[in-house]
Amino acid sequence: MRLPFPLAATPAATALREQAETLAEAFPPLVAEAEHVASTVAQGVHGRRRTGMGESFWQFRRFREGDTASSVDWRHSARSRHLFVREAEWEAAESVWIWRDGSPSMDYASDNLLTTKKNRATVLALALTSLLVQGGENVAPLGGGFTPTTGRTAQRRMAHALLDAPAGDAAAVASLPPPEHLPRYAQIVLISDFLSPVEEIVASIKSYAAEGIRGHLIQVLDPAEEDLPFNGRTEFEGIEENLRLMTGRAERLRTAYHARLNLHRDRIMEAARRVNFTFATHRTDRAPHTALLALYGALSGATDARRPPRSGV
Repeated sequence: MRLPFPLAATPAATALREQAETLAEAFPPLVAEAEHVASTVAQGVHGRRRTGMGESFWQFRRFREGDTASSVDWRHSARSRHLFVREAEWEAAESVWIWRDGSPSMDYASDNLLTTKKNRATVLALALTSLLVQGGENVAPLGGGFTPTTGRTAQRRMAHALLDAPAGDAAAVASLPPPEHLPRYAQIVLISDFLSPVEEIVASIKSYAAEGIRGHLIQVLDPAEEDLPFNGRTEFEGIEENLRLMTGRAERLRTAYHARLNLHRDRIMEAARRVNFTFATHRTDRAPHTALLALYGALSGATDARRPPRSGV
């Protein structure tokens, strides 16, 4: 399928794509060290069925709370003492939707030898897409306007959404994922520094959980944001707000800063736990392989736990 838009071939975009492909290629040896992840990659546990457009028949399943009378297949139900719903492929199949925070705060890097948070999050998102489509998964960028698909089409769409957003696109620089109605059994992966007000973050993940969506949060931080290694006279400048703070001895702020950061993170983790979302952190001074392994394992485990048993026709 040819896309109706050109893909940018800027040096930065090309470098990120190559880095993501290299990461995905290097992943199989790491997967071999973890039996349950290797099994998932080999068998494509949650990618065996391709999604249709909502019309192809998938299975009959028992009527459950929340289903409407119009969804009941009365002819099939007449053969049994139970009510059955005729389920289409789009409704039954699973899909993974990936969102990467593109807000200005993600452009931060405390050292020229470190990648920015945005670049690392982009690499993780592209590498995860590559890994998922190898198992036949249906993937789409959250808020990109695409339906989930697999193969090279999914990879091209993800790269377009992450790397080729037009200048001034409000959605591309939003610090919170866009509200979007997703199909049942979908999973979302949110990659961000999650430094927005905690109330806004919690409200966002709760809105998805309310629709039965499973989620996985990856917090990407620069090491300076975690450690606050500054000493002596230091000026702190807000990236997204016009704020400045001058201090004569930055090291005196370290203890209070760590307490504040830990409290912020703990509140997000607790909110995620309550709605059965996973939460993990990643620093840009560390290799991305570990974060990708943990994320893929979380996706695989959540899918296995959610997969409904197939009903007989």
